[in-house]
Amino acid sequence: MNSLAKTASRARRARWLALAVAAVLLVAACGSDDDSDAAPATTAAAGDTGTATDTAPPDEGCAPGETDGDLAFYNWADYMDEELLLAFEEESGISVDYSVYESNEQMLTQVESGAAIYDLVVPSDYMVALMISEDLLRPLDFDALPNVVNIDDAWDNPPFDPEHRFHVAYQWGTTGIGMTYDVLDALGGESSWAVIFDPDTAALVPGSISLLDDAPEAVSAALKYLGYSITETIESGDEEAIREAGALLKATNERLLKYDSVTFGDDLVNGEVDVAHGWSGGFAQAFFETDAYETHVYTIPVEGGVRWVDTMAIPHNADNVCSAHAMINFLLDAQNGAALTNYTYYGSPNEAATPYILEEILEDPGIYPPPDVYERLELIPQMGDLGLIVQDMLTEAKS
Repeated sequence: MNSLAKTASRARRARWLALAVAAVLLVAACGSDDDSDAAPATTAAAGDTGTATDTAPPDEGCAPGETDGDLAFYNWADYMDEELLLAFEEESGISVDYSVYESNEQMLTQVESGAAIYDLVVPSDYMVALMISEDLLRPLDFDALPNVVNIDDAWDNPPFDPEHRFHVAYQWGTTGIGMTYDVLDALGGESSWAVIFDPDTAALVPGSISLLDDAPEAVSAALKYLGYSITETIESGDEEAIREAGALLKATNERLLKYDSVTFGDDLVNGEVDVAHGWSGGFAQAFFETDAYETHVYTIPVEGGVRWVDTMAIPHNADNVCSAHAMINFLLDAQNGAALTNYTYYGSPNEAATPYILEEILEDPGIYPPPDVYERLELIPQMGDLGLIVQDMLTEAKS
């Protein structure tokens, strides 16, 4: 039983079987959905999470599976199998009002303003820390989450929620570069951020390039190309390095077709771009749906990249807290957790789900990187005051 459990005493179906498994080349062997509205922004906060909220779980707690009203669920687009939602509705007897967002910041604005009330949200790691510090999340009632025992110990007590009171891991992944094999060959078989940021190397790309429309991700990619550690830069408050990365983004802007966090995978496989910055699962989904594994590849650059984890959390002003717990516990079920990953093509933190996850997912190094590659991936820490500067760098680059 993992430590999270100690604190407390199903997806695309047979069509997946038609997948012709091809190697998604992970070119960092040298040396963190997406429908029309989404893009997981990055990664974990390291360090201080701010003042803990005083908001408490329901006074009388929630029994496992108990509901107290229809569920308002706010999530990234294409990040949930509709069949899972239908199965939950059938099992629970309540309805799910499901809506989507494109960024952590969009979700944060909605929760902060109270313009709409949500019972369950899916913030990325660093955003969990920020929402805790602003008293925007309520502690979870782990007695209502018996399936939490299924979560791998590796996800216990992360730096963005050290006492593990406010979140449960949902999916995890990485951020790198998708490209055609022709581009990879032109690069000598080794992926590098230079294909985006170095003008001479980018000139080797026969078509267009896109970059995520996500300030922490874009700045982090530039930092990695420049040789900086993302973690050290943020935690030391190195504004000069951030501005250097911003200047690089601005210099790169004229070579980009667009900034996009929604259709990057589709754009790559349909030929709109030949190089795209994006998230692992978004590329994997696009490659599968178009049978593009023989012509396209997701890579983690030799300089490294970003890893991230998205989480399930309950806003401070949720109306139906027990229903939110019931959905979390439902998704923590081993087979439901596997169905989620078999839909998203992102990594699952649900250890018990592993036997039910498709082999082509488990064996794909672009989804589950080998140890030597994993070591070169960084979580994006909570940025604090630097966050405004990071956002300014992207805004100025795009102007």
